[in-house]
Amino acid sequence: MKYKNIMWFLMVVAMLSPIWVTAQSDQAIRIKATVKDQTGFPLSVVEIKNEEEEVITTTDENGIFTIDVLPNSLLIVTAPGYETKVLRVSAQMDEIILYSELESRLVNTAYQKRDQSNLIGGISFVNVPELLQKNYFTYSLDNMEVFAPGFHGNLWGNNEYLLLVDGVPRDVGSVMPLEIEQVTFLKGISAVALYGSRAAKGVIMITTKRGAAGKQRINVTTNTGIHVPKGIPKYLGSAEYMTLYNEARTNDGLQPLYTQEDVFNHGSGSNPYRYPNLDFYSPQYLQEAYSRHDGTLEIAGGNDRARYYTNLGFMSEGSLLNFGQATQNRNERFNIRGNVDMNLSKNITAFADAAVIFYNGKGVNANFFQGAASIRPHRFSPLIPISALEEDDEASMNFVRNSSHLIDGQFLLGGTQLEQSNPIAGIYAGGSSQFTSRQYQFNTGVNADLKNVLPGLTFSSRFGLDYATSYNLSFNNNYAVYQPQWNNYAGQDLISGLTRFGQDASSRTQNINNSRFQQTMAMSAQLNYKTVINEHHEISAILVAGGFQRSVSEVYHAVSNANVGLHLAYNFKNKYLVEMNNAIIHSARLPENNRRAFSPTMSLGWRISNEEFLQGSIFDNLLLSVSGGIIHTDLDIQDYYLYEQVYTQQGDGTVFYTWKDGLNNISTISRRGANPNMTFPKREEVNFGIDASLFNNRLAFTGSYFLSRMSGLLVQRSDVYPSYFTTGFPASSFIPFENYNSDQRSGFDFNLNWNQKLGAANLNFGIVGTYYNTKALQRGENWQDPYQERTNNPIDAIWGLRNQGFFGNTEQINASPTQIFGEVLPGDLRYADQNGDGRVTPQDEVFLGRGGWFGAPLTLGFNVTAQVKNFTFFAMGVARKGAYAMQNSSYFWVSGEAKYSEVVRDRWTEGTAESATFPRLTTLNGANNFRNSDFWLYSTDRFDLARVQLTYNVPAEQFFGGDFIKGMNVYINGSNLLTLSPNRKILEMNIGTAPQTRFFNLGLSAQF
Repeated sequence: MKYKNIMWFLMVVAMLSPIWVTAQSDQAIRIKATVKDQTGFPLSVVEIKNEEEEVITTTDENGIFTIDVLPNSLLIVTAPGYETKVLRVSAQMDEIILYSELESRLVNTAYQKRDQSNLIGGISFVNVPELLQKNYFTYSLDNMEVFAPGFHGNLWGNNEYLLLVDGVPRDVGSVMPLEIEQVTFLKGISAVALYGSRAAKGVIMITTKRGAAGKQRINVTTNTGIHVPKGIPKYLGSAEYMTLYNEARTNDGLQPLYTQEDVFNHGSGSNPYRYPNLDFYSPQYLQEAYSRHDGTLEIAGGNDRARYYTNLGFMSEGSLLNFGQATQNRNERFNIRGNVDMNLSKNITAFADAAVIFYNGKGVNANFFQGAASIRPHRFSPLIPISALEEDDEASMNFVRNSSHLIDGQFLLGGTQLEQSNPIAGIYAGGSSQFTSRQYQFNTGVNADLKNVLPGLTFSSRFGLDYATSYNLSFNNNYAVYQPQWNNYAGQDLISGLTRFGQDASSRTQNINNSRFQQTMAMSAQLNYKTVINEHHEISAILVAGGFQRSVSEVYHAVSNANVGLHLAYNFKNKYLVEMNNAIIHSARLPENNRRAFSPTMSLGWRISNEEFLQGSIFDNLLLSVSGGIIHTDLDIQDYYLYEQVYTQQGDGTVFYTWKDGLNNISTISRRGANPNMTFPKREEVNFGIDASLFNNRLAFTGSYFLSRMSGLLVQRSDVYPSYFTTGFPASSFIPFENYNSDQRSGFDFNLNWNQKLGAANLNFGIVGTYYNTKALQRGENWQDPYQERTNNPIDAIWGLRNQGFFGNTEQINASPTQIFGEVLPGDLRYADQNGDGRVTPQDEVFLGRGGWFGAPLTLGFNVTAQVKNFTFFAMGVARKGAYAMQNSSYFWVSGEAKYSEVVRDRWTEGTAESATFPRLTTLNGANNFRNSDFWLYSTDRFDLARVQLTYNVPAEQFFGGDFIKGMNVYINGSNLLTLSPNRKILEMNIGTAPQTRFFNLGLSAQF
């Protein structure tokens, strides 16, 4: 109840847009003040506005202005190229300092904001509001690889990252792009050190919008669009399937199963109910497109005492299915966010944030697309027409009268004894389900200026508390399906009888399953110190204690992170930069004597453009940097107590060996040995950076090179223990976990941006690239042949056999090495015997290529913006290269009773031996052919035209007078428009899940 009351209080505070009333005297006072920049130079023609943002005066050539105002009034001071400052009038006001806009643009990093011109240590960022002006998107990290170097789905080749929303670990889906101010990518070891162990593989920081002093601003954004499927799987129809299945049986030495008459009848389409040709992707079941709509209201404003930001958003999205209860399928999301900043006193400020996300997904109790990938087209007709029943078939008519599911008043549900619960019948009659998710997020904190204790000393704190619950609520109905017995009377097909499987029944009971509860608590407190000595020596320090804990239902141990960090930085004349980020971490996943570790990092920067020998050169800015250090982490320690020896008991009556005689014996099984000296794995890294701008800032370039090693990874080393320390049945082991394995990641990233004005057009072109390589430096392995060693091979390596084409005849099979994977016949794959022992076994598997499991080895993002008058054209694309994958889904590995896809048309036969691209068909398991080999390997290289958008900036003054509507943008865009790849069909096709889609959208954004 305590937490609940706190949450409701914070939510109310954050949701309400505060109105702070300031008591004012009726006696006006005269203010004479000078406006200067940070160097002390007076600024002329600076606008002084009142609280309604009306210009009341400007500064003269000496930067001086004089006005008569009421005490405690609000003044807004603005000048082109400088930050906006909001001040409360006092008699002591005589000087106002404005900082340049460039220097005031800060980047959110670990526990601080930093000038973007001084970022060292591997940091990238994206200002989302600027991006949304030309690029509408709906997922917070959508296509960020186009704008953020080093990001390719992960960071610098690592396999995970810590995601923080306003400093609290949260899911990326908990925040929408329109709520976001900035996304920061902390890649380098120095950049992440202050966050401790759980941040060792990178951090993505999402910072939400906050209010600013000034007149209240209201933004309304609304979008409507459609998803159009692409890459639809193509399966064979009934007649073609039956023909090729007969061929498969013949290949296996069996008699054909289907007669030519059967094949003809199913292919003719004369009676699709008697001779079905079931196509799951036909318009009967799928619509051509489905809609998505969203709307967002933003309200922001405030004064020097309180600022507020409120966001209300709604989204609704349908699905492709258009029959039965699936026509009601829809996902809906509603969110409210409120952020409030308050000045409690001259030296103390506070903030309170709250967000609520409601998500509902209405669905059905059937997996349609899974059935589409497995149910053969000739097996049954989903619907049985009652009009085809014989008139005197009273038993069948009785089924009709008593059926609870008479579809459209004309059909009974079809099925067979094997397909009693097929997904089509399930969508018509199996009941519906609703997924419900609720998230509640709360942040609060206090900041204090401790200049009375020590000038430059401040204190900051943050507390976050999140609750997330989800569950699935369903009504599960039982239903009957019917298998007809058909006869033909004088050329007319009629049903002479029905066999019923199952019964129509509904318990009318709500079933709740897949329930989940998650709680996250995060806290931090820090002392900050910053001072400038003799105008040249800038010194800063942060001492921070932080951590978080996430508890999940049915998981005994919470995920925890706790550390103390120390940041020290020195800046001399903005030319030489030194930074140290250190942390002392703690983890309960290790033995008590090894639960703490010290993680030191250091960064050095040299702004070489400030040296005399580069003055007047083409470089506006040139900053070189190097970072390195060590971070200890428990991310790769998968569970608690791995350092302890563990025995379990099997009490189900199965006795392998026992410690006592008599009845009710139970087996005791060892799971692992003990290692009381287990320590932290660690990331050791050095990275080099460059940040440059040239030709009066028309060309900007940033780049990084990194070399990183993860060492001390845990492994049970079967290579140094006798084989009898491990048994397969019962599954047991006496081998302890040891810090032994080691991985290396290296690579580079860059961002090149060019701005140019051509006539009336402003052009901007950007290219972002990330390349990484991985290597297993050390492995506990004991392979017989050196070519199978994982050491010195990529971590994401794909292993398999080398194929040598198809066996052409029996003589070739007899002359080749024996393949142990099953019976081999002409038309089966022939593999290379790598070790020359005369047998093809798993020992002949070799390295085939990189899987790109952490992201494509090379990712290139391209974006172009062209602005002409009120029109803005934007396009972006992503190229990915260097990874491979296996065609190993049921669409390609077709054997036994599986459904046939179009790929089997190119099967091997004696007549197609020279042109075949698919093995012979078989009704057996095809174990020889359907295994990892380069025959099934394909490149995932691709270029995607990710988005194109055209935006028109409506002249508000001309169309609306500028009084009520301050601005308006209308835009149209398309996403996922085009894929260029030699394997485009494979890359665009989903098997067993809903198809990929293109998205076309029309949107409007208005400011009030």
